[in-house]
Amino acid sequence: MNEISTEGSKAAKGASALAPRILELVASGQASSRAELAGLLGAAASTVSLAVSRLVERGLIAEEGTQASTGGRPRKVLRLGGTDEFAVAADLGGRHARVGVVLPGGGVAGVSTVPFAIDEGPEAALPRLAETLQALAEDHGPGLRGVGLSLPGPVDVVSGSVVMPARMPGWNRFPIISWLQDRFGVPAAADNDANCMAVGEHTVRPAEHRQSITVKIGSAIGAGVIADGRLFRGATGAAGEITHIRVVGGADTPCSCGNTGCLETVASGAALVRILRERGARVDRLEDVVRLATHGDPEATRAVRKAGDYLGQVLAANVNFFNPDAVYLGGILSTLEPFVAAVRSQLYESCHPLVTEHLTIERVSLSADAGLVGAGQFALQRALADALREVGRTDLASGHLPSPASPASPAAPDPRTP
Repeated sequence: MNEISTEGSKAAKGASALAPRILELVASGQASSRAELAGLLGAAASTVSLAVSRLVERGLIAEEGTQASTGGRPRKVLRLGGTDEFAVAADLGGRHARVGVVLPGGGVAGVSTVPFAIDEGPEAALPRLAETLQALAEDHGPGLRGVGLSLPGPVDVVSGSVVMPARMPGWNRFPIISWLQDRFGVPAAADNDANCMAVGEHTVRPAEHRQSITVKIGSAIGAGVIADGRLFRGATGAAGEITHIRVVGGADTPCSCGNTGCLETVASGAALVRILRERGARVDRLEDVVRLATHGDPEATRAVRKAGDYLGQVLAANVNFFNPDAVYLGGILSTLEPFVAAVRSQLYESCHPLVTEHLTIERVSLSADAGLVGAGQFALQRALADALREVGRTDLASGHLPSPASPASPAAPDPRTP
């Protein structure tokens, strides 16, 4: 009898430990059945089933309908507990913001681009953005569970603030997370735009693509790394910081980081504007470069192709080291075929054949919405984490579950970030 009790206790503890990952995988759309969860987690089907059953009982996950099966009984489809749950999110740029409603699994609604002057600072810019997001939430109906921001600068996810941003005057150390939570009364999340783009794209990609590098190439360059299906931040949150790797073509060109010859100085949108101006082209911003290259301007096309070549050189070292399933390219420069072709060519030329044998190299499938979706997913995952914390691991392990009314209550969001 004692042996049976001990085994049952071990199974319960195992199920409790798996609960956070199960919620994450279901929320992100990577798994929609118990069998898929067992495969992705490498756990016993019985342990996964126990964890799912307890989450279903708690109201955090629901099972409904069926999906096709390769054999045996049809599988129940898993989804988040509330069909009406959503987040509102914004992907911030220098002059505009992409805003919308983000649904579990990566769906979006009410997406639009609105004016946003980031150089006015957070005290002036955020209240107007919050009004837009509030209106979106009210139009979508009840069920707001979180708010997320994708930011064009380094983000300290512990303090919930931007740290020494090069292109966000007045934002340094502003408590963005706390401000959003006070304003909306729900859990909030914020991260840099490359990480948000990586998470957004990962959400809608095949579940077997569990290792990827997503590069955002706009006025600046950033990369987000997905390792074993999760965002990899590194020891200090700086993973994916490829923009300040020095390249031969950079020579002595000064970079915003204080060094010279960084990738940013030869391959970013800001660099292309500078280079083309030096060659006599009439360009004021990156959109002008894209327009010229789109219409076949020789100088612009040559500069864009060279920028892609430089990025490919830097990515090749990372791809050889990391051996990802995919490299996804986002941002405005990724809309130019000469740029994408140059990156792809450099990777095939410089990487080991075993690394590129099954490597996917393509534009982000979510296009301009990738960062928006990622910010929304961060917010939804944060809300789920808060709900799971309220349930308590001891409650899950023992089987004594609180009533379903409390988990997603937005009244007292945890001030910590995901």
